[in-house]
Amino acid sequence: TGEYTLQGRNVAHLSDDDLAQVRNETIGFVFQVFNLLPRTNCIRNVELPLIYSHTPPEERHQIAHTLLERVGLAHRMKHNPSELSGGERQRVAIARALVNNPKILLADEPTGNLDSSTAKEILEIFEELHREGRTVILVTHESYVARYSDRILSLRDGKVIDDRIRDETNHTKS
Repeated sequence: TGEYTLQGRNVAHLSDDDLAQVRNETIGFVFQVFNLLPRTNCIRNVELPLIYSHTPPEERHQIAHTLLERVGLAHRMKHNPSELSGGERQRVAIARALVNNPKILLADEPTGNLDSSTAKEILEIFEELHREGRTVILVTHESYVARYSDRILSLRDGKVIDDRIRDETNHTKS
Protein backbone atom coordinates (compact mmCIF):
# COMPACT_ATOMS: atom_id res chain seq x y z
CA THR A 1 0.00 0.00 0.00
CA GLY A 2 1.00 3.59 -0.27
CA GLU A 3 2.01 5.88 -3.08
CA TYR A 4 5.13 7.24 -4.66
CA THR A 5 6.23 10.04 -6.89
CA LEU A 6 8.56 9.60 -9.80
CA GLN A 7 10.23 12.68 -11.21
CA GLY A 8 7.81 14.79 -9.20
CA ARG A 9 4.68 13.03 -10.51
CA ASN A 10 2.36 10.92 -8.39
CA VAL A 11 2.30 7.68 -10.34
CA ALA A 12 -1.19 6.75 -9.10
CA HIS A 13 -2.64 9.68 -11.06
CA LEU A 14 -1.02 8.83 -14.41
CA SER A 15 -3.03 7.46 -17.32
CA ASP A 16 -2.18 4.08 -18.82
CA ASP A 17 -0.47 5.84 -21.74
CA ASP A 18 1.57 8.03 -19.37
CA LEU A 19 2.57 4.97 -17.33
CA ALA A 20 3.68 3.19 -20.50
CA GLN A 21 5.75 6.22 -21.45
CA VAL A 22 7.37 6.31 -17.99
CA ARG A 23 8.20 2.60 -18.27
CA ASN A 24 9.68 3.07 -21.74
CA GLU A 25 11.70 6.22 -21.06
CA THR A 26 12.58 6.28 -17.37
CA ILE A 27 12.84 2.69 -16.17
CA GLY A 28 14.78 -0.22 -17.64
CA PHE A 29 13.71 -3.75 -16.71
CA VAL A 30 15.92 -6.83 -16.40
CA PHE A 31 14.21 -10.13 -15.61
CA GLN A 32 15.44 -13.51 -14.34
CA VAL A 33 14.03 -15.28 -17.39
CA PHE A 34 15.46 -12.68 -19.81
CA ASN A 35 12.15 -12.12 -21.69
CA LEU A 36 13.87 -12.05 -25.08
CA LEU A 37 11.92 -12.79 -28.25
CA PRO A 38 13.15 -16.29 -29.18
CA ARG A 39 13.01 -16.00 -32.99
CA THR A 40 14.47 -12.49 -33.06
CA ASN A 41 18.22 -11.90 -33.12
CA CYS A 42 20.04 -10.01 -30.39
CA ILE A 43 20.23 -6.65 -32.11
CA ARG A 44 16.49 -6.68 -32.89
CA ASN A 45 15.72 -7.68 -29.28
CA VAL A 46 17.73 -4.69 -28.07
CA GLU A 47 16.15 -2.35 -30.62
CA LEU A 48 12.59 -3.26 -29.64
CA PRO A 49 11.96 -0.51 -27.01
CA LEU A 50 13.26 2.07 -29.47
CA ILE A 51 10.53 1.12 -31.94
CA TYR A 52 7.93 2.16 -29.34
CA SER A 53 9.70 5.49 -28.81
CA HIS A 54 9.62 6.10 -32.60
CA THR A 55 13.40 6.16 -33.02
CA PRO A 56 14.42 6.01 -36.71
CA PRO A 57 15.73 2.57 -37.84
CA GLU A 58 19.33 3.69 -38.52
CA GLU A 59 19.59 5.32 -35.08
CA ARG A 60 17.97 2.27 -33.42
CA HIS A 61 20.53 0.00 -35.02
CA GLN A 62 23.47 2.18 -33.96
CA ILE A 63 22.28 2.49 -30.34
CA ALA A 64 21.65 -1.27 -30.08
CA HIS A 65 25.03 -2.07 -31.62
CA THR A 66 26.79 0.27 -29.18
CA LEU A 67 25.05 -1.31 -26.20
CA LEU A 68 25.81 -4.84 -27.35
CA GLU A 69 29.46 -3.79 -27.65
CA ARG A 70 29.29 -2.39 -24.12
CA VAL A 71 28.12 -5.72 -22.69
CA GLY A 72 30.67 -7.64 -24.75
CA LEU A 73 28.31 -9.14 -27.32
CA ALA A 74 28.80 -7.20 -30.57
CA HIS A 75 30.14 -10.40 -32.13
CA ARG A 76 26.88 -12.21 -31.29
CA MET A 77 24.37 -9.56 -32.40
CA LYS A 78 22.98 -11.65 -35.30
CA HIS A 79 22.44 -14.73 -33.11
CA ASN A 80 19.05 -15.71 -31.73
CA PRO A 81 18.69 -16.17 -27.95
CA SER A 82 18.64 -19.98 -28.28
CA GLU A 83 22.21 -19.79 -29.60
CA LEU A 84 23.46 -17.93 -26.50
CA SER A 85 24.46 -19.02 -23.01
CA GLY A 86 22.40 -17.83 -20.02
CA GLY A 87 24.94 -15.13 -19.22
CA GLU A 88 24.93 -13.90 -22.81
CA ARG A 89 21.13 -13.76 -22.80
CA GLN A 90 21.21 -11.73 -19.61
CA ARG A 91 23.71 -9.32 -21.18
CA VAL A 92 21.35 -8.87 -24.14
CA ALA A 93 18.53 -8.21 -21.66
CA ILE A 94 20.68 -5.60 -19.89
CA ALA A 95 21.52 -3.93 -23.22
CA ARG A 96 17.80 -3.84 -24.03
CA ALA A 97 17.04 -2.33 -20.61
CA LEU A 98 19.59 0.43 -21.27
CA VAL A 99 18.45 1.27 -24.79
CA ASN A 100 16.39 4.34 -23.80
CA ASN A 101 19.06 5.50 -21.32
CA PRO A 102 16.86 5.05 -18.24
CA LYS A 103 17.66 6.69 -14.92
CA ILE A 104 16.36 3.63 -13.03
CA LEU A 105 17.04 -0.07 -13.60
CA LEU A 106 14.77 -2.63 -11.98
CA ALA A 107 16.35 -6.07 -11.92
CA ASP A 108 14.27 -9.01 -10.71
CA GLU A 109 16.54 -11.92 -9.77
CA PRO A 110 18.90 -11.14 -12.68
CA THR A 111 21.39 -13.80 -11.57
CA GLY A 112 18.89 -16.49 -10.61
CA ASN A 113 19.49 -18.69 -13.67
CA LEU A 114 23.25 -18.19 -13.83
CA ASP A 115 26.29 -19.95 -12.41
CA SER A 116 28.25 -18.01 -9.78
CA SER A 117 31.01 -16.87 -12.14
CA THR A 118 28.57 -15.50 -14.70
CA ALA A 119 26.46 -13.97 -11.92
CA LYS A 120 29.54 -12.08 -10.71
CA GLU A 121 30.09 -10.68 -14.23
CA ILE A 122 26.46 -9.51 -14.41
CA LEU A 123 26.67 -7.91 -10.96
CA GLU A 124 29.84 -6.07 -12.02
CA ILE A 125 27.90 -4.61 -14.96
CA PHE A 126 25.24 -3.37 -12.53
CA GLU A 127 27.94 -1.87 -10.28
CA GLU A 128 29.39 0.01 -13.26
CA LEU A 129 25.95 1.31 -14.24
CA HIS A 130 25.41 2.52 -10.68
CA ARG A 131 28.79 4.31 -10.66
CA GLU A 132 27.64 6.12 -13.81
CA GLY A 133 24.72 7.56 -11.86
CA ARG A 134 21.85 5.17 -12.49
CA THR A 135 19.66 3.94 -9.68
CA VAL A 136 19.73 0.14 -9.65
CA ILE A 137 17.04 -1.67 -7.70
CA LEU A 138 17.85 -5.35 -7.59
CA VAL A 139 15.55 -8.00 -6.11
CA THR A 140 17.28 -11.14 -4.87
CA HIS A 141 16.97 -13.96 -2.38
CA GLU A 142 20.74 -14.50 -2.40
CA SER A 143 22.82 -12.79 0.31
CA TYR A 144 26.00 -12.83 -1.82
CA VAL A 145 24.14 -10.88 -4.53
CA ALA A 146 22.79 -8.37 -2.00
CA ARG A 147 26.33 -7.66 -0.78
CA TYR A 148 27.03 -5.89 -4.09
CA SER A 149 24.57 -3.17 -3.06
CA ASP A 150 25.15 0.06 -1.19
CA ARG A 151 21.84 -0.37 0.59
CA ILE A 152 20.00 -3.56 1.48
CA LEU A 153 16.31 -3.62 2.37
CA SER A 154 15.09 -6.94 3.70
CA LEU A 155 11.40 -7.72 3.34
CA ARG A 156 9.17 -10.32 4.93
CA ASP A 157 5.49 -10.64 4.08
CA GLY A 158 5.60 -7.31 2.25
CA LYS A 159 7.07 -5.35 5.16
CA VAL A 160 10.58 -3.92 5.60
CA ILE A 161 12.26 -5.80 8.44
CA ASP A 162 15.79 -4.46 7.99
CA ASP A 163 17.43 -1.50 6.24
CA ARG A 164 21.22 -1.53 6.07
CA ILE A 165 23.69 0.80 4.37
CA ARG A 166 27.14 -0.41 3.38
CA ASP A 167 29.93 1.63 4.96
CA GLU A 168 33.34 2.51 3.49
CA THR A 169 34.91 -0.77 4.63
CA ASN A 170 32.46 -2.71 2.44
CA HIS A 171 30.53 -4.05 5.43
CA THR A 172 26.89 -3.43 6.11
CA LYS A 173 25.56 -1.61 9.14
CA SER A 174 22.01 -1.08 10.37
